[in-house]
Amino acid sequence: MKKLSLILLSLTLFACAVSPTGRKQLAFMPESQMVSMGLQSFEQMKQETPHVKDVAINNYVQCVADAITRLPEVQKTSRDWEVVVFDEEAVNAFALPGGRIGVYKGLLLVATTPDQLAAVMGHEVGHVLANHGNERVSQNFAVGQTLGLLENWMSANNTAYRQQAMGLLGLGSKFGVLMPFSRLHESEADEIGQVLMAKAGFDPRQSVTLWQNMGKGEGKAPPEFLSTHPSHSTRIDKLQRGMGTAMSHYNAASNKAPCKAPGIK
Repeated sequence: MKKLSLILLSLTLFACAVSPTGRKQLAFMPESQMVSMGLQSFEQMKQETPHVKDVAINNYVQCVADAITRLPEVQKTSRDWEVVVFDEEAVNAFALPGGRIGVYKGLLLVATTPDQLAAVMGHEVGHVLANHGNERVSQNFAVGQTLGLLENWMSANNTAYRQQAMGLLGLGSKFGVLMPFSRLHESEADEIGQVLMAKAGFDPRQSVTLWQNMGKGEGKAPPEFLSTHPSHSTRIDKLQRGMGTAMSHYNAASNKAPCKAPGIK
């Protein structure tokens, strides 16, 4: 157990990164490795998933993305963002280290205005700015190493109910560490994304409308403590609490984004 304590202490000392909201993070993977992983994953997605060929849709999504990615704080992360619209009905989008954004066509049927699409893109870019990918990889590594050490220790000491104990430890790590951190990441990305969209000239009040739309299209959700995402009501409540700050950025924006949504079928 002394070895375990030393490793946990060492991992804690690596938690020197700070997110844009001021939260301390456990993130010890080299940035170059995260960028490489992001670029490789995106290239694989492009090869395996059909792209939307409609010029109007591509130009529309690119317009929204450009308004957000040209912001100075986003440019610090990457100066060359690539955007691809995938021809699938999934209601989803993502952003990856290295400056890559993917949007699924199905999202455009739920995020029905440029402002709502900007809320999604701001959120996804927020994950990148907050280094959430690095944090998740680091967390999974730390949890895996800890459980491995505990298993070795219990095996050496013939601890009773070893298998049952490991099962409980694994369950505890999943619901007690990884899932709550995932919900924290989602809430943090919402906060960052709401500010990004406002600075880019999109109405942050539409971020609330977006999640109301999301709620209409989904069935009964699992309890929040068993979900990797906050409930829609939780997200809306937090977005509304941050609306004052977001609106101040929106009102100060020199140019309102000119993007116009095409007809989506």
